This record gives sequence, structure tokens and C-alpha cells, in this order.
Amino acid sequence: MVDIIVLATTNKNKIKEFQEMVKDFPVEIKAVSDFGPIPECIEDGETFDDNAYKKALHTAKILGLPAIADDSGLEVEALGGAPGVYSARYAGESATDEDNCEKLLKEMKGEKNRKAAFQCVLSIAVPAGPALTYEGTCEGTILEEKQGESGFGYDPLFFYEPLNKSFAELGMEEKNKVSHRGKALAELRDEFDKVMIWLNQRLTEAKPPKPDHSEFEENDWSK
Repeated sequence: MVDIIVLATTNKNKIKEFQEMVKDFPVEIKAVSDFGPIPECIEDGETFDDNAYKKALHTAKILGLPAIADDSGLEVEALGGAPGVYSARYAGESATDEDNCEKLLKEMKGEKNRKAAFQCVLSIAVPAGPALTYEGTCEGTILEEKQGESGFGYDPLFFYEPLNKSFAELGMEEKNKVSHRGKALAELRDEFDKVMIWLNQRLTEAKPPKPDHSEFEENDWSK
């Protein structure tokens, strides 16, 4: 029986959101950091779906456990869907949230069309390869300056009109009810009994391979 599912992320804010959303699930949700250093997955997919699956499968194969990964980002209509899958590194590979927000503000300066949407694809994979996919979207507009102190990423610039607040002005519980990630997880929660059956069937049909540590550097084990 499945009793552990790994969250394939090192983003502490995402971990908190996921743990809050899945706190009533009949399994233990662990972060990938609970298992020590593992090789990073190269996120070179062309879509959120590609990257979510790559991360989930990568983690599942290495640890020999079912894994959940999400790939999410901001799509701005006036920018042709950018930053899209490059949302986390919009201003460069080592960009901070502040860097990315500043670049977005610069790109949107003087633009009247402020429509945007957060997208999330959630993938649950088993070590043998098969995966389930859930998606969520939240539409909003891009502000001309930051509002709010909570959240992360582009939250201070993303204005959610139904609540008349930016995402950075919402509490976690309030945000989880309307966010792209919250919607994807809500779909997962609604079907969790079926997901557990699916996971147990897949893990029974094909015995999971032993954890794959072939990508580790020898000195990783001393960390």
C-alpha cells in the first residue's frame, strides 16, 4: 500500500502550500529534501505538462516512490504568453522573485492590455513511468506596481478581481481556494480515492525498481 508520496520540489513556499492542501490525505507527504541531495531534473520541456511529468518521473525513479510535481507559471497576453515555462528564470538563470517582477514591470510599461493567467499542471508519477495529470488556471491582470507582502513569485503583481486583491494580499487558505495550484490540487483531492487505487495497482503490477542513485557524485554521500 502507498503510504508516502514525495513532493518533487525544493521551493519552500510551494511545499507549504502543498502540505496545507493535502493535510487530510491518508498518506505521508514528504519533501524531496527529506531524502538528502539528489540530482536536479533538467526542465527543458516546451510545456508545463512536459516539465511536470519530467520532474515527477525523475524523482520517482531515483527514490523508488510515487512522486508529485507541478510546473506552473504566468502567461501574459500582451507578451504572447511569456514568461510561460520560463517564469522562474524570466530575468536569468539565477533570477530572484524581485528580478523577475522588475523585468515584467519593465516589459509591461505603458501596455494597456494587462490580462494574464497563472497556469499549473500537476503530475503524479510512479517509478515505472505512468502518470496522472491535473490542471488549474486562474485569470487576473498585471498591476503597474507591487501590492502586498505575502506569497512569492509574481504574486505581488497579479491582481485577482473577484476578491479585489493581489495574490500577495491573500492569506494562504484564501489563496488556495482560487489559485491555479489550488484548483489543480482540489481536482486531485476530489479524486484521491481513485488516485490511491491507481497508485497501488501500478505499484503492484510492476515492482518498483530499486532507487536509482547512478547520477550521484561520490562525494554527495558525505554531505
